[in-house]
Amino acid sequence: MAEAEPFLPVKLICGIIASKEIYIKKAEQSLVKLYGPFDLESPLFSFNLTDYYEKQMGKNLERKYLSFVNLICPEKLSEIKIRTNRLEEEVKKYFKAQKRVVNLDPGYITSSSLIMATVKNFAHRIPLQKGIYAHLELLFGKKEVRTLAWTYPDYRQEDYQMFFTRVRQIYLSQLLNLPKEAL
Repeated sequence: MAEAEPFLPVKLICGIIASKEIYIKKAEQSLVKLYGPFDLESPLFSFNLTDYYEKQMGKNLERKYLSFVNLICPEKLSEIKIRTNRLEEEVKKYFKAQKRVVNLDPGYITSSSLIMATVKNFAHRIPLQKGIYAHLELLFGKKEVRTLAWTYPDYRQEDYQMFFTRVRQIYLSQLLNLPKEAL
C-alpha cells in the first residue's frame, strides 16, 4: 500500500475586484497584514467580460492580482477564503458603504495548475470544507498554459496567463530553494 505524502507548499495569490483604486489599496494593505508581503502584482485588468458584480459593486470594475512571498499549505485554502470573505465586509464597513466595494478571490499556484477558491458549487468543483470549493482554472505545461471547458473567459486572456506564468516561475524557483525537509 502506498503511503500518503505531505503536500508541497503552494504559492498564494489573491484577486481583487473593485471600482475604485482606493478600495483596491485598502484591500492590499489588509491582505499584506494577514499573509505577508507580495512579490508580484499584476497590472489592473478591466473586469468587463461579465456584469456579475455590477449590482453590488457598480460599473467600471477592475481586477488586480497579488502573489505572496510566503508559501502556504494547500489545505489552508478554505480557511483563507473564509477569512477574505470577512475581509470584504471589513473593507465595506471601513468605507461606510451600503454595498460590497471589493471582491477578493484567493487561490494558489502549483507547478502544474492554478486553483481558485469559491463558495459557488458546480459539477467540476471539489468540496473542501465549510462551504468552500476548489476550482481548477488553468493547467501549466512546460511551455504553454491550457484552459479547460469551464475556465472563465478572463482567465483565457493572454495578459492574465502571462501574469500567472510569471508567478509560477517565481514559485518554481522558491521550491528549488526550500530545505529538503520542507519538500
